[in-house]
Amino acid sequence: MIPTPYYLIDEARLLDNMRKIARLRELSGAKALLALKCFATWGAFEAMKPYMDGTTSSSLFELRLGREKFGGETHAYSVAWSDSEIDEAISYADKIIFNSLSQLDRFGAKAAEKGIGAGLRLNPRFSTSGFDLADPARPFSRLGEWDMDRLEAALPRISGVMIHYNCENRDFDLFDQQLSRIEDEFGDFLKKLDWVSLGGGIHFTGEGYPLEALAERLRAFSERLGVQVYLEPGEASITQST
Repeated sequence: MIPTPYYLIDEARLLDNMRKIARLRELSGAKALLALKCFATWGAFEAMKPYMDGTTSSSLFELRLGREKFGGETHAYSVAWSDSEIDEAISYADKIIFNSLSQLDRFGAKAAEKGIGAGLRLNPRFSTSGFDLADPARPFSRLGEWDMDRLEAALPRISGVMIHYNCENRDFDLFDQQLSRIEDEFGDFLKKLDWVSLGGGIHFTGEGYPLEALAERLRAFSERLGVQVYLEPGEASITQST
């Protein structure tokens, strides 16, 4: 017996999830980035790399970990980049997603100088989250922008947006309804972009989840708007494996 405490990862179960992610990528055309804020056990990265497109981070050290230990695309996001870390962050990132227009105003030029694609977090003002900390729809939320006039004015400086509004969402019908709402409310704006990240929190590796229906819906969204779709699975990457 291994002395306790220890952290156990079942590689066979982990690879089951990876194969579901690979299947979703194949059927939908979406790219999948491991959300390091959920799972950053880099000893497992060699097993995961062949099935995913890269990583997304929520802090400087996560960003560096993704670049150095996982590879592929490396997306950077933080609710509050500091002046002291932004240069290092840009040196690791392929894309940097700013939480607010004020962040874009402060740091967007630095990203542009380095040829790094910039994005903004778009707040749809609804979510499936039951946790106030992660709920962009809560009163006084500062997680992303929603004023369309201001977003339109920022178009020359961004190539995409991240819309993170799902949390442990096992209900495909709810996902479908909310994605339709995003298309209706923001579609004209999204058509002017190159990529849209739908974040994480979609429980598509769970037992009985209609993976093919999700793939079809994501492909339809991508084709209707002419954008590359990204997903940021965290818990979905490691469901029932650790």
